[in-house]
Amino acid sequence: MTDLSRLFNLHEGEDDKEKIIQDVSKNITFKGANLWILACAIIVASVGLNVNSTAVIIGAMLISPLMGPIVGAGFALGLYDFALLKKSLRNLLIATAVSLSVSTVYFMITPFKDVQSELLARTSPNIYDIIIAFFGGIVGAIAVTRSEKGNPIPGVAIATALMPPLCTAGYGLANGQWAYFAGAFYLYCINCVFIGIATFAIVKYLKYPAKKLIDGRRQKQVRVIITLLTLAMLVPAGYLAYSLYGEQQFKKNTEIFLESQFADKGYTVVYKKTEYKRGKKKIELATLSKRFSKEEIANLNKELELNEYLKGTRLIIRQDSTDRFNALKGDILKQIHSSENEVNKKDVKILQLEKELAKNNFDNKQLLSEARAFFPDITGLAVSNSTLATPKDSIVHITGVIFTSKKNLKKDDYTKLRAWLNQRLSVKDVALFRAEDE
Repeated sequence: MTDLSRLFNLHEGEDDKEKIIQDVSKNITFKGANLWILACAIIVASVGLNVNSTAVIIGAMLISPLMGPIVGAGFALGLYDFALLKKSLRNLLIATAVSLSVSTVYFMITPFKDVQSELLARTSPNIYDIIIAFFGGIVGAIAVTRSEKGNPIPGVAIATALMPPLCTAGYGLANGQWAYFAGAFYLYCINCVFIGIATFAIVKYLKYPAKKLIDGRRQKQVRVIITLLTLAMLVPAGYLAYSLYGEQQFKKNTEIFLESQFADKGYTVVYKKTEYKRGKKKIELATLSKRFSKEEIANLNKELELNEYLKGTRLIIRQDSTDRFNALKGDILKQIHSSENEVNKKDVKILQLEKELAKNNFDNKQLLSEARAFFPDITGLAVSNSTLATPKDSIVHITGVIFTSKKNLKKDDYTKLRAWLNQRLSVKDVALFRAEDE
């Protein structure tokens, strides 16, 4: 044996084959303690997904016994032991049914129905999940055949992640989110199939003896089944990976487009929303002060068409259409550019706006119209200047804004609204309050 072959020799440290097969067969069955552990692990994983806790999800993956029947099925294929294969698949089906039932019941009764990032991550499998499942399965199968099991088994349980997709599928069933159910259950099937195929490959490589002599025709049938299962998982996963790559390129090139066409030209983007779907790509935005003509918007759309990843993207620029506000901005800019005194241009702008605000007679209807151009969910808005007395006999000036909206604004939109109001009203820190919309 050469040094190189000795370096990659898997027979060194291998446990007795008969003992390994007995251990694998023992870990297949789901009854008694194994079933209780599985049900508890499912609840723990469901809670982790519900509260978006990575640590809790990892804990559930470590205690889950789901790997047993999958590894058993891989061994059964490699040994041509069809009785063991039947037993493994039956127990895997039982475990899957129990897991789906428990997770569905949990998500039906929990008061927290929001979709968290940990849950969303299990709804869109792709080719990378196949790679993880296959090589994780290789590591798991090698670890099972060692006389000293070592640390790989817990790592494989975490990497291949059988439990979270099943819980996500349960969430989909409980809430009628069929796309979530389909994506998560597909990810679960990917993990099961490729862990089993990886185990089969290691069993054949280590030359485990067949349970009984199998003719060439039966062996060919097994290889055909494995090939068909592999293709059934690879084709849709490859398509999803391609779609994911396209979406990532769309987001990346959108940022480059906004940088070159807006930021580099001094136009501040205060609102941005992108949409990427098959046959429907959209960039929606609004700027702080720049108004674009129809010709300018047409030119921007032409620039989009020149980019391979942005072709077919619809550009929507939200901008107000009120003459009074535009006239005020025009007068301010005109005074800034024509001023020959030594007053700082920024101070001129602030002074002009302060005159407008000092009247404490805001045109709330006008401000609402402008705000809705950027934030369509806002239904009402009122602004007022006030003074606040403090225990130290000092006076603090406050600009307060109360608004109503159809629904709670997202954190990013809330921040953008505050920033826009600070710019629009020329104050440092607007006091922003949301009132209940009747």
